[in-house]
Amino acid sequence: MKTILVTGASSGIGRAVAELFAREGWIVGALARRAEPLRQLADTHGAIPLAADVTDPDQVDAAFAGFFTQTGRLDVLFNNAGIFPAGGLIDEIALDDWYATVNVNLHGMFLCARAAFAAMRAQDPRGGRIINNGSVAAHVPRPLSTPYSATKHAITGLTRSLSLDGRAFDIACGQIDIGNARTPMVETLSRQRRQADPDGEPIHTMAVEDAAASVLHMASLPAEANVQFMTVMATKMPYIGRG
Repeated sequence: MKTILVTGASSGIGRAVAELFAREGWIVGALARRAEPLRQLADTHGAIPLAADVTDPDQVDAAFAGFFTQTGRLDVLFNNAGIFPAGGLIDEIALDDWYATVNVNLHGMFLCARAAFAAMRAQDPRGGRIINNGSVAAHVPRPLSTPYSATKHAITGLTRSLSLDGRAFDIACGQIDIGNARTPMVETLSRQRRQADPDGEPIHTMAVEDAAASVLHMASLPAEANVQFMTVMATKMPYIGRG
Protein backbone atom coordinates (compact mmCIF):
# COMPACT_ATOMS: atom_id res chain seq x y z
CA MET A 1 0.00 0.00 0.00
CA LYS A 2 1.44 3.39 -0.99
CA THR A 3 1.89 6.26 1.43
CA ILE A 4 1.49 10.02 1.06
CA LEU A 5 1.98 12.88 3.48
CA VAL A 6 -0.15 15.96 2.74
CA THR A 7 0.65 19.33 4.30
CA GLY A 8 -2.01 21.96 4.76
CA ALA A 9 -4.48 19.08 5.01
CA SER A 10 -7.04 20.77 7.26
CA SER A 11 -8.90 22.58 4.46
CA GLY A 12 -9.01 23.50 0.78
CA ILE A 13 -6.86 21.65 -1.72
CA GLY A 14 -4.92 19.78 0.95
CA ARG A 15 -8.06 18.35 2.52
CA ALA A 16 -9.50 17.37 -0.87
CA VAL A 17 -6.24 15.60 -1.75
CA ALA A 18 -6.10 13.78 1.59
CA GLU A 19 -9.69 12.59 1.23
CA LEU A 20 -9.24 11.43 -2.37
CA PHE A 21 -6.05 9.50 -1.70
CA ALA A 22 -7.64 7.82 1.32
CA ARG A 23 -10.59 6.73 -0.81
CA GLU A 24 -8.13 5.36 -3.36
CA GLY A 25 -6.54 3.14 -0.73
CA TRP A 26 -3.40 5.11 0.09
CA ILE A 27 -2.10 5.49 3.62
CA VAL A 28 -2.45 9.22 4.21
CA GLY A 29 -0.59 11.40 6.69
CA ALA A 30 -2.50 14.64 7.22
CA LEU A 31 -0.36 17.49 8.50
CA ALA A 32 -1.66 20.90 9.61
CA ARG A 33 -1.59 23.21 12.61
CA ARG A 34 -5.24 22.70 13.59
CA ALA A 35 -5.80 19.38 15.35
CA GLU A 36 -9.61 19.16 15.11
CA PRO A 37 -9.87 18.93 11.28
CA LEU A 38 -7.13 16.29 11.39
CA ARG A 39 -9.13 14.27 13.90
CA GLN A 40 -12.09 14.47 11.52
CA LEU A 41 -9.92 13.14 8.68
CA ALA A 42 -8.72 10.36 10.94
CA ASP A 43 -12.26 9.42 11.98
CA THR A 44 -13.84 9.56 8.52
CA HIS A 45 -10.98 8.49 6.25
CA GLY A 46 -8.43 6.74 8.46
CA ALA A 47 -5.77 9.39 7.89
CA ILE A 48 -2.85 9.65 10.29
CA PRO A 49 -3.17 13.03 12.04
CA LEU A 50 0.08 15.01 12.26
CA ALA A 51 -0.45 18.29 14.08
CA ALA A 52 2.52 20.54 13.32
CA ASP A 53 3.48 24.04 12.26
CA VAL A 54 5.37 23.84 8.95
CA THR A 55 7.47 26.87 9.92
CA ASP A 56 8.93 25.07 12.95
CA PRO A 57 11.84 22.74 11.99
CA ASP A 58 11.52 20.61 15.11
CA GLN A 59 7.77 20.11 14.65
CA VAL A 60 8.23 19.24 10.97
CA ASP A 61 10.96 16.69 11.69
CA ALA A 62 8.90 15.15 14.49
CA ALA A 63 5.81 14.86 12.28
CA PHE A 64 7.71 13.19 9.45
CA ALA A 65 9.49 10.86 11.86
CA GLY A 66 6.17 9.93 13.46
CA PHE A 67 4.62 9.16 10.09
CA PHE A 68 7.62 7.09 9.04
CA THR A 69 7.53 5.16 12.32
CA GLN A 70 3.91 4.20 11.70
CA THR A 71 4.21 3.38 7.99
CA GLY A 72 7.85 2.43 7.40
CA ARG A 73 7.92 4.38 4.16
CA LEU A 74 7.15 7.72 2.50
CA ASP A 75 6.28 7.38 -1.18
CA VAL A 76 4.89 10.86 -1.88
CA LEU A 77 4.90 14.29 -0.26
CA PHE A 78 2.23 16.74 -1.40
CA ASN A 79 3.92 19.94 -0.28
CA ASN A 80 0.87 22.16 -0.12
CA ALA A 81 0.62 24.35 3.00
CA GLY A 82 0.38 28.04 2.14
CA ILE A 83 -1.30 31.32 3.01
CA PHE A 84 -2.57 34.33 1.03
CA PRO A 85 -2.18 37.58 3.00
CA ALA A 86 -4.20 40.77 2.74
CA GLY A 87 -3.65 42.50 -0.59
CA GLY A 88 -2.14 45.87 -1.27
CA LEU A 89 0.56 47.78 -3.07
CA ILE A 90 4.03 46.87 -1.86
CA ASP A 91 4.36 49.98 0.30
CA GLU A 92 0.98 49.25 1.89
CA ILE A 93 1.74 45.64 2.86
CA ALA A 94 2.45 45.14 6.54
CA LEU A 95 5.91 43.70 7.09
CA ASP A 96 4.43 41.10 9.43
CA ASP A 97 2.29 39.85 6.51
CA TRP A 98 5.37 39.64 4.29
CA TYR A 99 7.36 37.70 6.89
CA ALA A 100 4.45 35.37 7.62
CA THR A 101 3.93 34.62 3.93
CA VAL A 102 7.59 33.87 3.33
CA ASN A 103 7.68 31.78 6.50
CA VAL A 104 4.79 29.52 5.49
CA ASN A 105 4.92 29.52 1.70
CA LEU A 106 8.69 29.26 1.29
CA HIS A 107 10.39 28.27 4.55
CA GLY A 108 7.62 25.80 5.37
CA MET A 109 7.75 24.13 1.96
CA PHE A 110 11.55 24.00 2.15
CA LEU A 111 11.46 22.33 5.58
CA CYS A 112 8.89 19.73 4.48
CA ALA A 113 10.75 18.99 1.25
CA ARG A 114 13.96 18.66 3.27
CA ALA A 115 12.39 16.14 5.65
CA ALA A 116 10.84 14.16 2.80
CA PHE A 117 14.06 14.13 0.76
CA ALA A 118 16.02 12.82 3.75
CA ALA A 119 13.49 10.03 4.35
CA MET A 120 13.25 9.06 0.69
CA ARG A 121 16.97 8.73 0.07
CA ALA A 122 17.49 6.74 3.28
CA GLN A 123 14.63 4.26 2.92
CA ASP A 124 14.93 0.86 1.27
CA PRO A 125 14.12 0.72 -1.57
CA ARG A 126 15.11 4.34 -1.83
CA GLY A 127 13.26 7.03 -3.74
CA GLY A 128 9.89 8.69 -3.85
CA ARG A 129 8.10 11.72 -5.23
CA ILE A 130 7.68 15.31 -4.04
CA ILE A 131 4.82 17.32 -5.53
CA ASN A 132 4.99 21.03 -4.75
CA ASN A 133 1.84 23.12 -4.91
CA GLY A 134 2.87 26.19 -6.89
CA SER A 135 0.04 28.29 -8.31
CA VAL A 136 -0.69 30.10 -11.51
CA ALA A 137 0.75 32.97 -9.44
CA ALA A 138 4.11 31.31 -10.07
CA HIS A 139 3.65 32.53 -13.67
CA VAL A 140 1.28 35.51 -13.56
CA PRO A 141 0.32 37.36 -10.36
CA ARG A 142 -3.01 38.63 -9.19
CA PRO A 143 -3.07 42.39 -8.66
CA LEU A 144 -1.89 43.51 -5.22
CA SER A 145 -0.32 40.17 -4.27
CA THR A 146 3.43 40.76 -4.09
CA PRO A 147 4.17 38.43 -1.11
CA TYR A 148 2.16 35.52 -2.46
CA SER A 149 3.46 35.84 -6.02
CA ALA A 150 7.09 36.20 -4.90
CA THR A 151 6.93 33.07 -2.78
CA LYS A 152 5.21 31.04 -5.48
CA HIS A 153 7.86 32.04 -8.02
CA ALA A 154 10.42 30.82 -5.49
CA ILE A 155 8.68 27.43 -5.30
CA THR A 156 9.41 26.92 -9.00
CA GLY A 157 13.11 27.26 -8.22
CA LEU A 158 12.74 24.81 -5.35
CA THR A 159 11.00 22.33 -7.65
CA ARG A 160 13.70 22.53 -10.29
CA SER A 161 16.50 22.12 -7.76
CA LEU A 162 14.86 19.12 -6.11
CA SER A 163 14.17 17.53 -9.48
CA LEU A 164 17.82 17.90 -10.43
CA ASP A 165 19.34 16.85 -7.11
CA GLY A 166 16.88 14.00 -6.61
CA ARG A 167 17.89 12.11 -9.74
CA ALA A 168 20.79 10.37 -8.03
CA PHE A 169 18.46 9.07 -5.33
CA ASP A 170 15.42 8.11 -7.44
CA ILE A 171 13.46 11.06 -6.05
CA ALA A 172 11.19 12.74 -8.59
CA CYS A 173 9.88 16.26 -8.03
CA GLY A 174 7.10 18.03 -9.89
CA GLN A 175 4.93 21.08 -9.44
CA ILE A 176 1.21 21.57 -9.86
CA ASP A 177 0.03 25.11 -10.57
CA ILE A 178 -3.63 25.38 -9.69
CA GLY A 179 -5.85 28.24 -10.78
CA ASN A 180 -9.02 29.16 -8.90
CA ALA A 181 -10.09 25.90 -7.32
CA ARG A 182 -13.06 26.60 -5.05
CA THR A 183 -11.27 26.81 -1.72
CA PRO A 184 -12.04 29.12 1.22
CA MET A 185 -9.23 31.42 0.02
CA VAL A 186 -10.67 31.76 -3.50
CA GLU A 187 -14.20 32.14 -2.17
CA THR A 188 -12.99 35.04 -0.02
CA LEU A 189 -11.34 36.68 -3.03
CA SER A 190 -14.53 36.19 -5.07
CA ARG A 191 -16.62 37.82 -2.37
CA GLN A 192 -14.25 40.76 -2.13
CA ARG A 193 -14.36 41.29 -5.89
CA ARG A 194 -18.17 41.20 -5.96
CA GLN A 195 -18.30 43.77 -3.18
CA ALA A 196 -15.79 46.05 -4.92
CA ASP A 197 -17.36 45.74 -8.38
CA PRO A 198 -20.83 44.11 -8.42
CA ASP A 199 -21.09 44.47 -12.22
CA GLY A 200 -17.55 43.33 -13.00
CA GLU A 201 -16.25 40.04 -14.34
CA PRO A 202 -16.60 37.33 -11.68
CA ILE A 203 -13.74 35.09 -10.62
CA HIS A 204 -14.21 31.90 -12.62
CA THR A 205 -13.59 28.79 -10.53
CA MET A 206 -13.45 25.02 -10.74
CA ALA A 207 -14.16 22.19 -8.31
CA VAL A 208 -11.40 21.54 -5.82
CA GLU A 209 -11.90 17.82 -6.47
CA ASP A 210 -10.58 18.29 -10.01
CA ALA A 211 -7.37 19.74 -8.64
CA ALA A 212 -7.08 16.76 -6.29
CA ALA A 213 -7.57 14.35 -9.20
CA SER A 214 -4.64 15.99 -10.99
CA VAL A 215 -2.43 15.46 -7.94
CA LEU A 216 -3.50 11.80 -7.88
CA HIS A 217 -2.45 11.43 -11.52
CA MET A 218 0.99 12.89 -10.79
CA ALA A 219 1.45 10.72 -7.71
CA SER A 220 0.34 7.50 -9.42
CA LEU A 221 2.90 7.54 -12.23
CA PRO A 222 5.59 4.84 -12.24
CA ALA A 223 9.00 5.83 -10.93
CA GLU A 224 10.38 6.20 -14.46
CA ALA A 225 7.86 8.96 -15.33
CA ASN A 226 7.34 12.43 -13.90
CA VAL A 227 5.07 15.38 -14.53
CA GLN A 228 7.55 18.21 -14.15
CA PHE A 229 4.98 21.01 -14.30
CA MET A 230 1.20 20.83 -14.60
CA THR A 231 -1.24 23.73 -14.80
CA VAL A 232 -4.86 22.92 -14.02
CA MET A 233 -7.26 25.83 -13.83
CA ALA A 234 -10.76 27.14 -14.32
CA THR A 235 -11.33 27.20 -18.06
CA LYS A 236 -12.48 30.79 -18.28
CA MET A 237 -10.08 32.43 -15.85
CA PRO A 238 -7.99 35.18 -17.48
CA TYR A 239 -4.62 33.45 -17.61
CA ILE A 240 -3.99 33.13 -21.35
CA GLY A 241 -4.39 36.17 -23.60
CA ARG A 242 -3.89 39.90 -23.63
CA GLY A 243 -5.66 42.65 -21.79
